[in-house]
Amino acid sequence: MLYVAPSLKILLVTHGFPPHRTAGTETYTAELGVALRARGHDVAVFTALKDISRPDYQLTRREHRGLVVHELVNNLFHRDFVETYQNPRVESAFDAVVESFRPDVVHVQHLLYLSSGLVPRARARGAAILFTLHDFWLQCPRLGQRIHADGGLCDTIDFARCGTCLPSFKFGQGDFERRVGGVLAGLRAGTGIDLGPIARGVSARLGKKNKKLADVDRAGEEALDPVVADRFARAADSRTRALKHAVVPAVDLFLAPSRFLRDRFVDEWGVPPDRVEHLRFGVDLDAFAWRPRSTSDKLRVSFLGSLVPLKGPHVLLDAWSRLDADVRARGRLALHGPALHHPEYQAQLARAAAACGAVLGGPLDRDGVARALAATDLLVVPSLWFENSPLVILEAIASRTPLLVSNLGGMAELVEPGVSGYHFAMGDAADLAQKLLLALEGRLGLDRLYARPPELPRFDAHVDAVLERYARFARATR
Repeated sequence: MLYVAPSLKILLVTHGFPPHRTAGTETYTAELGVALRARGHDVAVFTALKDISRPDYQLTRREHRGLVVHELVNNLFHRDFVETYQNPRVESAFDAVVESFRPDVVHVQHLLYLSSGLVPRARARGAAILFTLHDFWLQCPRLGQRIHADGGLCDTIDFARCGTCLPSFKFGQGDFERRVGGVLAGLRAGTGIDLGPIARGVSARLGKKNKKLADVDRAGEEALDPVVADRFARAADSRTRALKHAVVPAVDLFLAPSRFLRDRFVDEWGVPPDRVEHLRFGVDLDAFAWRPRSTSDKLRVSFLGSLVPLKGPHVLLDAWSRLDADVRARGRLALHGPALHHPEYQAQLARAAAACGAVLGGPLDRDGVARALAATDLLVVPSLWFENSPLVILEAIASRTPLLVSNLGGMAELVEPGVSGYHFAMGDAADLAQKLLLALEGRLGLDRLYARPPELPRFDAHVDAVLERYARFARATR
């Protein structure tokens, strides 16, 4: 039975939103909003969009599946590092939305491309504040991924180490991009002609050229410069103190989809344990659990996710290429996902896939994901960072698809060895190749998995749990 809450005005805050951005956080936010609206609540979204053909900080209103979406253009023309997390112009636009909508609850999903000041500002206007921790953005200024510039994981937060990482991180656009953006915005406003896509293509090619010629060496020199490193170490320290001061006291409840991430915020950041709840994401079981599974005479190995370095598709292709050709012939490897970024990396993936006989199948819509999982004998999730609670793993478990995942973070937490799948050493192509060999030879025990029905919360039950917390803290705020 669905939880019945008094009618609420709910504002969802996120760094991107469909159809422009469709990764896990954005998809979850959209599905949650649609479900809340279907239950009779008034739901709106405040989000960001990078579009150099439109004026910076232009606020527009559109609709997505019945949801009102307030979309703020942020082209990342930051004047300094502080504006990556404290941006008065973003806060001003947010104030206008809150003033007109007057939400009972503000549920923050992500503050990347926005501003930490949104949280205390919403609290000051009487809204209850919930904050879902999708990653480590509050802890890590490098996109919340806790990955150093050298590719190593940051097991602990060390500001001195941040100082050697952040100099190579381009956190904003330069003067040239700012000037081009102004010209394109003026052209679009005056004539309706949008040259943004062409400019982005040229920028990518120029960026690739410039990176080869100068950026890598300069970033390396800056990272080794003790003066620069010290400046960025102090900037990272200041950021952490500012976020702890602005965000943590203003949030009624943090929600952590994995115990791993919850423990990191309690143990490392000192968030009071009673203000961080572990709440698993729910799954639309009707879309995945009851779809008939197909069969094949070959072992069908798949990757489903964005084709970006941190998701590790290159690790999977490396592992597959290490197998003898006659062993690979016993299976098929297909990688599905959007390839919107890192053109040089995409070219490397294409070459690696062609060399080992793998297929790059392109992105899938929601129904396509369900079909692909039903036709997969082993799903590999080779991510190279502390993933929180990847949606694709939950969907694979719902469809009873065997899993082989990196052995850290929320991935390892979700996949119980011998029950729903197995682990391999994160980033270790040799270990992954060994596991794939056992699977292709029928010695990994895939047929013994899912001996008991998987225990997953339904998405409706997850919405119930979220709504119960909305109602509880909205009453307390009133």
